[in-house]
Amino acid sequence: MTVSELIKLIDATDMTPETDKGAEVSCGYTCDLLSWVMAHGAAGMAWVTVQTHMNVIAVASLMEMAAVIIPEDIEMEAPSLEKAKDEGICVLQTSLTAYEICARLAAAGLPGKSRD
Repeated sequence: MTVSELIKLIDATDMTPETDKGAEVSCGYTCDLLSWVMAHGAAGMAWVTVQTHMNVIAVASLMEMAAVIIPEDIEMEAPSLEKAKDEGICVLQTSLTAYEICARLAAAGLPGKSRD
């Protein structure tokens, strides 16, 4: 699945239209504890989090993630979005809950992150 396909699947708003939407999404993941995501994240991941600060973008960039998904129409802070654009990290916003996002990803056949 590409980021472009992901956007349609979860009815998302693309908060960083300058970023690559052709990137492949390798798996989905939901977590709000940044240190945990740093330990368990993966390249190509679509990460669902309610966190909106600058460190989210730093972790997503470090892990080379395909996208950060912000559920429930939560607004990401403007400096974080600017950093995402600079780093090439796609940030998506949707009205869906984290549970609904993950259910759609799973139903579409996108795997969760495999256990290490």
